[in-house]
Amino acid sequence: MPECPLYEVPEAPPELEFDPFLGAAVARPPFRIRLPYGEGDCWLATRYDDVRFVTSDPRFSRDIVGRPTPRMTRHLVPLDSAVSFVDPPGHSRVRSVVAPAFGRRAVEGARTRAWEIVDGLVDTMVAAGPPADVVRHVVSPFPLAVVGELMGVPAEDRPQLRDWAEALLRRAHDDAAHAEAERVKAAARGYFRELAAHRRFRPADDLMTRMVTAVDGGRIDEEELLALATLIGLNGWHAVRNNAANMVYLLLTRRRLRERLLAEPDVLPRAVEELLRWIPHKNGVGQPRIATEDVEVSGVLIRRGEVVQVSYVAACRDPRRFPEPDEIDPDRQGPPHLAFGNGPHHCVAPLLARMEAEVLLSTLLRRLPGLRLAVPGEEVAWQRSVLIRGPVGLPVTW
Repeated sequence: MPECPLYEVPEAPPELEFDPFLGAAVARPPFRIRLPYGEGDCWLATRYDDVRFVTSDPRFSRDIVGRPTPRMTRHLVPLDSAVSFVDPPGHSRVRSVVAPAFGRRAVEGARTRAWEIVDGLVDTMVAAGPPADVVRHVVSPFPLAVVGELMGVPAEDRPQLRDWAEALLRRAHDDAAHAEAERVKAAARGYFRELAAHRRFRPADDLMTRMVTAVDGGRIDEEELLALATLIGLNGWHAVRNNAANMVYLLLTRRRLRERLLAEPDVLPRAVEELLRWIPHKNGVGQPRIATEDVEVSGVLIRRGEVVQVSYVAACRDPRRFPEPDEIDPDRQGPPHLAFGNGPHHCVAPLLARMEAEVLLSTLLRRLPGLRLAVPGEEVAWQRSVLIRGPVGLPVTW
């Protein structure tokens, strides 16, 4: 590689092919790269131990709002007050408002309702008859219903969440796309402001009511509520829709994996963990951090004020931590994967995402053991320019 290469995210890597740039970089200590947008260059960390170090060491800050950092997109996706851009202790204060809704007890309590949702969606698809797009009928509406019910978004409004996520959680390549992303952020912000006002007078057993109560109690402010609601509402659909669609695609194209799970249903939770590790779900690298003082990482000196990007996707393929990392092995032993991030800014809802994947896959295997692609695998279309990779649809028969 050149001394400071330009890292351009592939528009639409075929199937779930691992990004060749990251594949070549995964064994390297931090090195300098350039990104398509923003200003200057930055460091890239790809190795498992380096990624964990950078994302957990308090000398690397996420407070980047207003700074001319190098970026993969023309716009910052979250709202400025998003918890993504706040360091502890402020980050912990904001996160604590919603954390109970994503804890183990809450998620297990929601599992029965998740089964009901998926079974109903499968019923509708079966009634329509094959061939059918399992993404359109089941995979996409499932997390939309889950996050909608969790937040208290009325069913008739939930398609807006999907449309906003599709518009915002992608790379904007020109001024028109940038302007559209800003319009979507404003629309989502306005919607959640109205929903919060409604819940203030008509509270319910949902996350929006919990956040409104936190605002009224002085734990967070209105801007933090709006940023949290946008992050959870949009990403709660986008990330799960795409990662789950990737998992279903692998079940349909990896015969040994499908047969193992049909024969041994108890293996499914381990398989989900391995698929989370293996799927190169993110297009590009992670969220930037800025060194607040000089820090040495694997013998490389990163100076105060320099930006470090991390790649969780690359870290999950580090052969030093995951032998034969390109193989899907549900029996794999080793350290925890980093698909949900690491450190204070790890994903707020990994238990919910795991539960959704387990319920979805187990239902499809139980209800439709003969499920298979209705087209050759090479004809499956993949989305372009999205932040989380996934197929456009999956035509199936059974």
